[in-house]
Amino acid sequence: MSFQRYAEYKDSGVEWLGEVPEHWEMCKTKFLFNLMKRQPRDEDKIVTAFRDGTVTLRENRRTEGFTYALQEIGYQGVRTGDLVIHAMDAFAGAIGVSDSNGKSTPVYSVCKPIDAVNAWYYGRLLRHMALSGYVSSLAKGIRERSTEFRWVEAGNVALPFPPLPEQSAIAAFLNRETGKIDALVAEQEKLIVLLKEKRQAVISHAVTKGLNPDAPMKDSGIEWLGMVPEHWEVKRFKDVCSEIVDCKNRTPEENEQGKYFVVRTSCIKDGRFDTSQGYFTDYDNFVEWTKKGVPQAGDILFTREAPAGEACISPADIPFCLGQRMMYLRPDNNKITSKYLMLSVYGPLARESIQSKSKGSTVGHLRVGEVGELPCIVPSVTEQKEIVTYIDNLNDRIDSLTLEAQRAIDLLKERRSALISAAVTGKIDVRELTAKEH
Repeated sequence: MSFQRYAEYKDSGVEWLGEVPEHWEMCKTKFLFNLMKRQPRDEDKIVTAFRDGTVTLRENRRTEGFTYALQEIGYQGVRTGDLVIHAMDAFAGAIGVSDSNGKSTPVYSVCKPIDAVNAWYYGRLLRHMALSGYVSSLAKGIRERSTEFRWVEAGNVALPFPPLPEQSAIAAFLNRETGKIDALVAEQEKLIVLLKEKRQAVISHAVTKGLNPDAPMKDSGIEWLGMVPEHWEVKRFKDVCSEIVDCKNRTPEENEQGKYFVVRTSCIKDGRFDTSQGYFTDYDNFVEWTKKGVPQAGDILFTREAPAGEACISPADIPFCLGQRMMYLRPDNNKITSKYLMLSVYGPLARESIQSKSKGSTVGHLRVGEVGELPCIVPSVTEQKEIVTYIDNLNDRIDSLTLEAQRAIDLLKERRSALISAAVTGKIDVRELTAKEH
């Protein structure tokens, strides 16, 4: 959808802003808002976060009539319609308008709009400036390279000053249009979640029930699992692996000139290997950290902690050693293939055991012996390969759909940002569009 521009423009005199509508004025921030220092009230909620231009507040915690928040010195009152700016995180978008009464710590600037100001318009404008990289514009006059928002200095920044009805029209337009875009983004995000759930459900079924719906079944002996194919065997990881090797339980030193990659737990997620999360070390560290064994292509890398139970197949194109809380499992190829073992890590039998042993926490811990005891259900190697091929084809389709959904999200977010930019800086005229809604 295209939007019309204003009939006439003029130079704003501000480099980042460029031209503004002819009838718009420019005004310093300090003449648009008054910096407030109110006394807080005992019943006030506490400012805790920002969400897309709106300030989030939570109730006070009270025990035996005592309010924990009031132990802090310097709390200040926040009122509905105040513009609230976090001094340290303003340039990351921590700017918003409070939709209720509350209080905040001194790290926030609490600004009350004058009568001719719509705080929601300026909340959108300032947040757009921050997120779009106009830090130097917001911080003009502030110490070079400072990342802290200082009201006393930022008050001299010149901002566009449309007539109040126009400010309100722009704010209303953006609330409506960004709401529509946010709904579309939410749909795509929901699709990505459903695709992930679909992937997990298919893997779980494939590694416990197989691909043949007519295969003879037997009782697994595990109540919640029920029946499994008759010819499959319940094994432990140590029964189907030739080696299970733990890391040195210390982290090798980083060396930017080194040629040996250090695999950290953050390198592994949902069966995938991500080199951006690791670092390199030198030969001496590599030798020291591979004394227990050198990981090989086809081994399964496994995280024992932070989080416990993530796995992927070892990369074949990079020499590496294990960082802290990492281990590798070397499958016995006569019993189990690498890919089927990795699928088994994410199957319901192993997941239930991992969650039980690590107490279901992302910071849970698995001991080496416990990893060896993790259960899996093992068909013949031929059937394992058939299952892996089936899952690979499914993953290709799901990856394609997920990528398509993520691209749609990225485009929607780009459009959202461009729309906000155009509206708050007067590059489009939304007055008639807003009037039609009423």
